[in-house]
Amino acid sequence: MTTAQPGLIVVDKPQGITSHGVVARMRRLCGTRKVGHGGTLDPMATGVLIVAVGKATKLLTYVSGLDKSYLATVRLGQATVTDDAEGEVTASADAAAVADKAIRAGLAAMTGAIDQVPSAVSAVKIDGQRAYKRVRDGETVELKARRVTIAAIEVGAIRREGAFVDVDIDVSCSSGTYIRAIARDLGDALGVGGHLTALRRTRIGGFGLDAAATLEALAERAEAAEPLGALTMGEAAARLMPVRTATEPEAKALSYGKALEPAGIEGRYAVLSEDGDLLAVMTERDGQAKPETVFAAAS
Repeated sequence: MTTAQPGLIVVDKPQGITSHGVVARMRRLCGTRKVGHGGTLDPMATGVLIVAVGKATKLLTYVSGLDKSYLATVRLGQATVTDDAEGEVTASADAAAVADKAIRAGLAAMTGAIDQVPSAVSAVKIDGQRAYKRVRDGETVELKARRVTIAAIEVGAIRREGAFVDVDIDVSCSSGTYIRAIARDLGDALGVGGHLTALRRTRIGGFGLDAAATLEALAERAEAAEPLGALTMGEAAARLMPVRTATEPEAKALSYGKALEPAGIEGRYAVLSEDGDLLAVMTERDGQAKPETVFAAAS
């Protein structure tokens, strides 16, 4: 098996596997240990997981803060310790009388810039230890609220099954938003408890399910010695930020980490060669374009 070229691969993560488990499989398929992921998904969740191969792992820094979209199902009438279907039930209530109008109003109240308390079973660190480990060790964990932005929550089907109400939602939000917390907080606001029963990430920034491949499809490509379909470094950078094309002299200067003349581009941007290869990521300050990360350093 040949080693895959550096780049980003959009994986459609299946249910029942951790994000680290996906990376382990991709290391075997790509023929290298230099593989990482951007944006952890719980084992219960499916959907877009960005996997970086080789030098592209440096790009994961620029993936982590991208906004995201999710499809989810909230069950009202039951709260769990994990705020999702994998946790022990901590409280139950009859949600049959909760009106559709109240559900929609409760979700609408969560949009915009809000202070959200992460799920107790999360990767947030408390005194150097993950919150989820403390909870599983029997501790009671209280996390501080964090400011997140939920751009929109669109309500889909509302299904009633005895004492439970299942609500399908489509969420667009900032990085750091916990969809499980939306389920928990909606249940609390309505007085019946709530948790997440399904979660599928449909987008991270400009990377969506339309470009994603399943692990099975990627394994078949690897077995047939076909390309895995990775976005090249240049293609990936163009989806992450604005792009500037460097002349040959500029490319040579960048390879030595030298600054360039400014191009008048605000914020962070990628510099590509005339052939579309990623040379560097840079920002402009003090009248110069200064490299933040150089990908094509002189040997």
